[in-house]
Amino acid sequence: MNSRSGKRLPLRWSIFALTTLAVLVLSWRTYAEVKPGDFITQENPTKVQDLLSPGVYYKVLHGMTMKIVPSQRVDWPPPYKDATQKYSGQVRLTDDHRSLLGYVAGQPFPLIDPNDPYAGTKIVWNLVYKPFYSDDYDLRFYDCDTAYQAEGAQTKQVEYFQIGHYMGYNLVGRTEVEPLPIDPDFKMTHRLWIFGLYPVLAPMEIRGVGFIRWRYDGANRADDIWSIGSGSRRVRRIEAISSLSAPSEDSAAFTWDPDHYSGFNGKTEEYKYKLLGEKNMLATVHAEHSPEVRCATDGGVSACPEAWEIRHMYILEATPRPGMVNAIDSRTVLYEDSEVWFNPYIDSYDGGGRLIRSHIYWVAYRDRPVPDARVAIYPFKRLFVVGAVSTDVQLGQATMCYLPGIQTPERECWYINLGAVDKNVFTTDALARAAIR
Repeated sequence: MNSRSGKRLPLRWSIFALTTLAVLVLSWRTYAEVKPGDFITQENPTKVQDLLSPGVYYKVLHGMTMKIVPSQRVDWPPPYKDATQKYSGQVRLTDDHRSLLGYVAGQPFPLIDPNDPYAGTKIVWNLVYKPFYSDDYDLRFYDCDTAYQAEGAQTKQVEYFQIGHYMGYNLVGRTEVEPLPIDPDFKMTHRLWIFGLYPVLAPMEIRGVGFIRWRYDGANRADDIWSIGSGSRRVRRIEAISSLSAPSEDSAAFTWDPDHYSGFNGKTEEYKYKLLGEKNMLATVHAEHSPEVRCATDGGVSACPEAWEIRHMYILEATPRPGMVNAIDSRTVLYEDSEVWFNPYIDSYDGGGRLIRSHIYWVAYRDRPVPDARVAIYPFKRLFVVGAVSTDVQLGQATMCYLPGIQTPERECWYINLGAVDKNVFTTDALARAAIR
């Protein structure tokens, strides 16, 4: 097996690639109950019950449909793959097994031993430095709507949201945009990455609100977070808590929280991780629609029908460490695609051990975010999240986001590793200026 650069890959990489391919080829034999060409509805949900998380199965029971398709391989961006080969051999966990030592760029732990007592922690660090994006991203002008699940098409919305930017900048692990591989600012600030969501453009009563968040290296420093509300338009510093309400206290109907905007984003060192096992399960990795299609059979609280395929998953349990008194979720179960290294879905549980929230991400693998893209076009395929939903399964309420948006003017939406944002947009001054425009 050769890399895109023509270099011979190490033997361990060849074995890993062949094993992954074998899993995809043989997986359908394991689950004869469901096969490519099947269409899953409320009439035949048990066909996929064992291939989904409880939260995703809940969505099928309440009207989300699935089109089952053959599995396909996904390759990493070549610069990320090269960085993994160059640097992964020097990475290890700290003595307390919470943080990383020796990390520069690429995937920290490309080979996972399921018998390793710290396999779960290593898998989560692979999620932190995933191949999805390594340098920067700007998700421009997307929209979300909150509604209650119901039979048929959506007839009523609790709220409609339109967001100007959801953007991030990594200071460590950079592979495509200068400065490479580590921003010199890291040595002074110890920030790993910074991200922001602002300004909210709709509804009008919260227009201009948003927040920025700085994540630091090591276990001893919590995130710095600043938000701006719709009333006083004053920027204020807020407490760094797990599952922070978002985008602000002004939007109670918005069921998303920053710890799940792009998979699991909680501060890694604040949780304990347990690898529960490995399993072949269904997920959307080769989405067919962009923008996504509002589901016409569950009240518009998902994207359907969409293509779902068998993927090999790591299943992890994340529990807050003692002392995290503000943690909302008592435990979170992460379903990690072992090839894509992204969470197709995540289930969260309350203090009583009951499922409370389900998060689903519909992912596309292509060389551009939308077929008619004019700017964001890449020399290789990469991953784009084209739809995401957060569902409160106890209330039956969900916020479904469309990337790109259904009603927004921007059609390309995703700008990944293009230098589209710099550190200056993650300041309180920038947050305040955007709110008054």
